[in-house]
Amino acid sequence: MKKYIFSIICLISISFYAQEKGNFFGGFESNSQWYLNDKGLKVAHPENPIRSNNYLFLNYSYKNWSAGIQGESYMEKALLNFNPGYKDTNVGTYFVRFINKKIDLTAGYFYEQFGSGLLLRTWEDRALGINNSLRGGRVILKPTNYLTLKGVYGQQRTGFKVSDGKIYGFDAEIALAEALKFEKAELTFGASYVGRDEITPFENPNFNRLTNAFAGRLNYSYNSFYASTEYNYKSKDAISEVLGQIQNTFVMPGSALLFNVGYSGKGYGIDATFRRLENMSFFSERTAKGNPFNDKIMNFVPSLTKQHHYNLANIYTYQAQPNVILADASLVKAGEIGGQIDFFYNFKKGSMIGGKYGTKVSMNFSNWNALGGTFYISNEKDYKTDFFGLGKKYFSDANVEISKKWSDKWHTIFSYINQYYNKKLIEETDGLIKTNIITAEATYRITSSKSIRMLGEHLLSDSGKKDIASSIDGDKRKGNWASATVEFNLNSKFSVFASDMYNYGNEIKELRNHYYNVGGSFRKKATRLSLNYGRQRGGLVCVGGVCRFVPESSGISVSLNTNF
Repeated sequence: MKKYIFSIICLISISFYAQEKGNFFGGFESNSQWYLNDKGLKVAHPENPIRSNNYLFLNYSYKNWSAGIQGESYMEKALLNFNPGYKDTNVGTYFVRFINKKIDLTAGYFYEQFGSGLLLRTWEDRALGINNSLRGGRVILKPTNYLTLKGVYGQQRTGFKVSDGKIYGFDAEIALAEALKFEKAELTFGASYVGRDEITPFENPNFNRLTNAFAGRLNYSYNSFYASTEYNYKSKDAISEVLGQIQNTFVMPGSALLFNVGYSGKGYGIDATFRRLENMSFFSERTAKGNPFNDKIMNFVPSLTKQHHYNLANIYTYQAQPNVILADASLVKAGEIGGQIDFFYNFKKGSMIGGKYGTKVSMNFSNWNALGGTFYISNEKDYKTDFFGLGKKYFSDANVEISKKWSDKWHTIFSYINQYYNKKLIEETDGLIKTNIITAEATYRITSSKSIRMLGEHLLSDSGKKDIASSIDGDKRKGNWASATVEFNLNSKFSVFASDMYNYGNEIKELRNHYYNVGGSFRKKATRLSLNYGRQRGGLVCVGGVCRFVPESSGISVSLNTNF
């Protein structure tokens, strides 16, 4: 540990010494929580009630060279339900990089994405506890202004260690429009290869230790129209239906098809996305499939649904379903098929609907099903899917939002959301949920820097009295919900808020709880400090369609974020 601390001190000293010849920058982030006992929620604080996740990152650049290091400290243990590999204090990542117009070289830890990320994407998201960077080397070549070649090799970060599996990757992208000198259209083609090499635990495996994956993609745009498509294929590999276990007798390939098309005009736009996934989980270690921390995940498979910013709309959150499960006749899945469509229209100022300040209407619809096909549930499991066949429905979300400015002082947003959630297939438990959600939001601007925001939400749930065999299963999400939030921005630096969520409609009286929160934040230049006291509803926390589960808890949380 001393050598890591010494390395950070040396980097800081060298950076300050070389300020006239380079650029030094960095930042610090701290997220802490003091967990309290809560008789109302029937939760007890953990063995270590005070926990803190802290990140110090330092970077230095000079001419074509740059270097960086990130130290991380978790006060004895990380926040609840974070990867248990995050503990104590250590160096998380480091890198050295050289870049010019033709070549880009990186040694150490790095982040990379090929195409949409369905084969390879490494990234960091501290709210989700994800840092799946690669430790190794990366080469990016640009022999011409329309051709980019990438090569990567490394082992994936897991906690403060790296995975056993080794990852190889190559990507090529050519800007055909530039090569062919198109004047208005943009056309690019890309191809990728990703290999995962991991020793198998079987003496005579029915699959190769090296899993090969290939992808091709095409992107086109002309004026306001755009379209893109991508196809991915993963070679045969052992299926893992249970965390920590793989099967030598259940070996299948995987594939993914993604298509997106859209058009945007003056005051309106439409966008549609279709995706089909089949056995498309991809981890640097096979047995990591299904872990709750997104640990060792190599690819990016977000849920393609509207990312709601309202509390009640995120109670039943859909997660992408790339996995294979053949449990019994009522629970079979080998992936997902579906998509979403977005549309918005701005009614002009002065029109009957637009009024003096204009009105914006946006709509979104998403629908996801299991893959249709034939499934064999026996000692020797197998399946055969129909490429465009639809199986049982997982999820749907239909919503409309109306945003209206009434005066220089008042602005309102009204939303309606209808959701269908197949709990049996998504969570592999039991039940079918249907919800109708209404939200009303109003912002009143008192002065140019002072405002008050009020939000009310109501969720009406058919939590399945007739669809669920037993309603007394301890699910605190069931029944109708009400939620209210008040936020007061005192000025550009300081704001306070209070909110409450109440599941007043739960059939079990003991499970009806208020999830209240009060807090505030202070911001000055590049520093933000926030303080919050209240209850955390157990469930999924999602960022960009990727989620992690958080347990129910109560306590005080403090966050500090600064850059320099």
